[in-house]
Amino acid sequence: MKRLIFTVIIGIFASCTFAQTTTTDTTRKSADTIQNGPKVLISYGKDDDSNDTTRGHRRYQRYPKGYIGITIARLDLGLTTLVDNGSFTLSPQNQFLRYRSWKTSNVGFDVFQMGVKFSSTFKIYLSGGFDWTLIRLRDNITILPGQPVLTYKQDNIDFSKNRFSSSYLRIPLSFDFRTKPNRDGDRFHFVVGPITGFLLDGMVKQISSEFGKQKVDDSYHFATFQYGGFFRIGYGDFGIFAKYYVNNMFENSPEQDGLRNFAFGFTLGF
Repeated sequence: MKRLIFTVIIGIFASCTFAQTTTTDTTRKSADTIQNGPKVLISYGKDDDSNDTTRGHRRYQRYPKGYIGITIARLDLGLTTLVDNGSFTLSPQNQFLRYRSWKTSNVGFDVFQMGVKFSSTFKIYLSGGFDWTLIRLRDNITILPGQPVLTYKQDNIDFSKNRFSSSYLRIPLSFDFRTKPNRDGDRFHFVVGPITGFLLDGMVKQISSEFGKQKVDDSYHFATFQYGGFFRIGYGDFGIFAKYYVNNMFENSPEQDGLRNFAFGFTLGF
């Protein structure tokens, strides 16, 4: 997981550096070539329509216009907070999920996007990517796989790491309001919209001196389908994000009814 995160970060920074060293002539050719119809793109965190605002070519732009392509963008690195029926304090039946706040995180990024640009300051796009919620449990317990409801057992082992995590295919619909770019092409972004997710897998990862590293994959009653809303605010390639899923975090487990997922943090690559 850490290797994946570092690889994405390095890829974005390397691509941004390459984009800044691209010659003006190449940029002009790209702007002159794209006139009508959907735009096929491959981008790495940079604004996909940077050519739309290239000075000297603004008069050639026509809206609306569509685009579709592969991207590595909107890398979210933040913290996850469990909301128990509207409270940040876990109810008695959920105390076994007590977690270390500064080590319970949310990581995600997009790898595909398609949308329509209605002007140089507004676009709508649907994207797809991956999203991880990584809960660092405080107690020495083991969440059990294959149980009829979310179940745990108390252990007589002092775990140096006890992580309970889920991974989702995320599909957000973004309404992106932007200011006009400055001389360097940077602009303010305000992005808001609904987000859905389809469960890929759940995992318990534990590290102890007695048994070393152990991993067990299971659905662990994580919601098969999740939905909620999000927003992002930023300037250039950097900003902040928040997202809240309005359905239960777990399904077919009545004791966890009303337990939901809220995440916030930094985002890289608009």
